[in-house]
Amino acid sequence: MKKTSMLMLNDFKCSAGHTNELFRDSNEKETDCPDCDLKAVRLIPAVRTYLDPISGDFPGATMKWAKNRQEKIKQERKDNPES
Repeated sequence: MKKTSMLMLNDFKCSAGHTNELFRDSNEKETDCPDCDLKAVRLIPAVRTYLDPISGDFPGATMKWAKNRQEKIKQERKDNPES
């Protein structure tokens, strides 16, 4: 099976410490550093995560959300007593 590739913006860092954002083929793991011509390797970005507090899959997050919501409602009632 042939791997497909596309041009992507990635961070590359050389051994001299230069970090550059470069458009390169998605399969390319190394390139020449534009600052010093040493080999620069592609950096792997950190994974972004989000814990959904509503689904109930993460009870701690759900409980925190519920507590914060109750406090907000209590404060809104205190600030607006006629409703």
